[in-house]
Amino acid sequence: MVPAFILAAGLGTRLRPLTDLQPKPLVPIGDAPALEHVAARLREAGCTALVANAHHHAAEIVAFGRARGIEVSVEDGEPLGTAGGLAGAAKLLGDGDVLVHNGDVLVEMDLAGLVAAHESCLGARAPAATLAVVFGPKGTGNVGFDHAGRVVRLRGERFGPEEASGGEFTGVHVVGARLRATLPPKGCLVGDVYMPHMRRAGGQGAEIHVVSAKSFVDIGSLAGYLEANRLWLARRGERWWIGPGATVADSVTLEDTVVGAGARITGEGSLVRCVVWPGARAVAPLTDVVVT
Repeated sequence: MVPAFILAAGLGTRLRPLTDLQPKPLVPIGDAPALEHVAARLREAGCTALVANAHHHAAEIVAFGRARGIEVSVEDGEPLGTAGGLAGAAKLLGDGDVLVHNGDVLVEMDLAGLVAAHESCLGARAPAATLAVVFGPKGTGNVGFDHAGRVVRLRGERFGPEEASGGEFTGVHVVGARLRATLPPKGCLVGDVYMPHMRRAGGQGAEIHVVSAKSFVDIGSLAGYLEANRLWLARRGERWWIGPGATVADSVTLEDTVVGAGARITGEGSLVRCVVWPGARAVAPLTDVVVT
């Protein structure tokens, strides 16, 4: 199985003030940090070598990685972006294809199948990349592709044959070895690598492919973060979860709410669609709130 690179160096500006306290990949989703959920799914898919990058609250990412067998490429100074971060981690990742996974998304899909689909395209000329996309109607989303699953549109720019379907890129993709050799020291994988590559290819989308993902949630916003916790509960078939050592007053009811370990809930009424971080204190009633 190819190694996996987890993008965890973002500033998390859309999720402030939560990310003033924690790096975005370490905010809790249910019973564990987001990064732990991502790492677990990658390992379930067969990825034994995991590497993450870090910039914002880098020391916390490094400590987390050390405790869980994830190597960390620290970006000093300014963050390098998705392309620069992957380039900067080259020594830790080694040569060849790499499965890249945003550290702030939870994706429902067959990750091993994504890698297998990429490798099945190998021939005289290996594919540049294979993107996991939630499919949609033609013209929708930030990716468009033809009947063969070849990308013909990215971020509104068209590159090749007629589009058959559209969709949303999940932030999970396999970057091929050949394309890795062209990565800039700083920049974005989509805007500074994939799109220029498509332009240079003269409108031929065959070198970048798509694979279907069932769904994904981006925890980069408060709404997305609350939704990720709600979906975590739904997958367990539960309406609430109370972590070890947490206490909830008898006068309080919970609905679609996660209460972290050691938290304390007092007051009267309900907590509805809330997330209470480990060790935090909350007073009911509350709705659609994160308590840190």
